[in-house]
Amino acid sequence: MSSKNITLRVNEELYEEYRNYCKKKGFVISRQFEIMMEKQMEEDTK
Repeated sequence: MSSKNITLRVNEELYEEYRNYCKKKGFVISRQFEIMMEKQMEEDTK
């Protein structure tokens, strides 16, 4: 599967908090975003 670079505009404070959260958990932010998109689309098809 190929990947695509995207640009997002998000609240800076929220981003920093989430970035730190992901770092502590060993998560990759981009993968977390993919998971959220997959779950949202999956829920919408139910």
